[in-house]
Amino acid sequence: MTRTLILKLLRDYRVGLIVVALLLFLFQLLWSVVARRVSTEIMEAFAPFGIGLPQLRQIVFQGPGKIIQSLLGGEMLRLDHAMDVLSMAYVHPLTQVIICVWAIGRASGAIAGEIDRGTMELLLAQPIRRSQLVLAHLTVDCLTIPVICLSMWAGTCVGAELVGFTRATEARLQVELVRFGPALVNVALLAFAVSGISMAVSAAGRYRGRVLGLTVLVALLMFLVNVIGQLWTPMEWLRPFTVFYYYQPQPMILDPDWAEQWIVWGRFAVLAAVGSVGYLTALWTFCERDLPAPL
Repeated sequence: MTRTLILKLLRDYRVGLIVVALLLFLFQLLWSVVARRVSTEIMEAFAPFGIGLPQLRQIVFQGPGKIIQSLLGGEMLRLDHAMDVLSMAYVHPLTQVIICVWAIGRASGAIAGEIDRGTMELLLAQPIRRSQLVLAHLTVDCLTIPVICLSMWAGTCVGAELVGFTRATEARLQVELVRFGPALVNVALLAFAVSGISMAVSAAGRYRGRVLGLTVLVALLMFLVNVIGQLWTPMEWLRPFTVFYYYQPQPMILDPDWAEQWIVWGRFAVLAAVGSVGYLTALWTFCERDLPAPL
């Protein structure tokens, strides 16, 4: 029965999954074109005026530009290196928004959505336990999140090939696509963590709209706290309390020796723990609560 439920859930989410995967693929593809222009044409355009990379960084990232700098990776990025600019797409706010939209939208309706539609009693009338329902949604996450991650990597690979990064002879324009692969683990764990939080709220809620609004608010607050903490020192201590603080795929892409750094594995562990605790909370809450009668 669990297998049947998983297949039913996959059918229900297939359109949303295709849309999200396509959006991520196209954005990574588009960003490859942006990276080509930034790392070659823009840098060459400023060269005759004696404006090098340090001067350009000071011009672009002054004042309000510091917010953009924080969002796209900080002060150490080299705008004239293709790998550095391509890695920005993995931490771009739009990428994080698309990932969170999928995780929140899918998980928020997992339990509260069924109750809100009045179909939960019909579902539980089948030979299926409540724990199997939560397990089915966990399995769906394990099947769909890799598809989302691979769509990002496919967009990067296709884009890098189309703009010529894979055939570049100049060292700063050469791209090692294999180094983007491990960063997808960080992407997957972010989606899992957000999904776990949403599942926990959904298991305690009755109306999908309220659950969706609450989880979006929580995710937005965490995102803002993380960004503001990067810019304003008094709020920096709050950043570790957000899941976005542990979403840092850029160092994995740019540092070939990332696997030797324990802090990277620590980020993985925190995101995995948040998602796991969220699902365990959802399991306990859903199994213990009384379901309201459909209106």
